[in-house]
Amino acid sequence: MATVAETPAADEQAVLRFVEQFALVLVEAGIPRMPARVFAYVLAADADRHTAAELAAGLRVSPAAISGAVRYLVQVGLLGKEREPGSRSDHYRVYDQDIWSAIMRQQDPALKRTEDVLARGLGLLDESRPGGRRVRETLEFYRFIRSDLKALLDRWSEHRQKLIDEEETRR
Repeated sequence: MATVAETPAADEQAVLRFVEQFALVLVEAGIPRMPARVFAYVLAADADRHTAAELAAGLRVSPAAISGAVRYLVQVGLLGKEREPGSRSDHYRVYDQDIWSAIMRQQDPALKRTEDVLARGLGLLDESRPGGRRVRETLEFYRFIRSDLKALLDRWSEHRQKLIDEEETRR
């Protein structure tokens, strides 16, 4: 099971730079820094599963930093946690092979709740006034996103399957 730490030194440094760069993007999207680093590492590493010790060694951080990060990532559904029978160590992996689609599908209940609150609020506001117009536009935006999200994710699944099929053909 190859990990980032097992790649040649020059490649290891390049991959770790990528991990840090992608982690910064995730931080800007609202993920705390250490969980972002751990997730970027797990995403980029060749290994399918990692122990906390492997993550700490790979990222060159303390095991304590990893503990809180993986707990957060498991709670939000980005990492899955497994344990082999008889093993004392938990193993962490990307939660779903199609993680980004899974994340987007998890957003539907929050989008629906937002829509419901906006619809109730709009009933209290005068749509001829600026506040009412802004709330109406926000409601319509959420309705638009929700109505197209399932179709978009279905199209992504088809596209992803084509990519997988093409890759298998090249092997």
